[in-house]
Amino acid sequence: MSQPHVNNNMVKAILVTIFCCLPFGIIAIIKASEVNGKLAAGDVEGAQQSAAEADKWGNYGLIGAIVVFFLYFMSLMVLGI
Repeated sequence: MSQPHVNNNMVKAILVTIFCCLPFGIIAIIKASEVNGKLAAGDVEGAQQSAAEADKWGNYGLIGAIVVFFLYFMSLMVLGI
């Protein structure tokens, strides 16, 4: 019987850490790194849960970066700098 494949979202977590939001990206990396260990231990449900958490924190980082960029852009437009 083969192991089911669970996407650990590590690439997304690393990109969010580098380009978007360091704190949320670090949490996403920690959660993504748990996936393979849980799969190796046979905990498929736990691996899926960690993958979902990694995806969630990665999305939080992306949304946070977009909001900060938008607010920065708007402040530049309002202040005329």
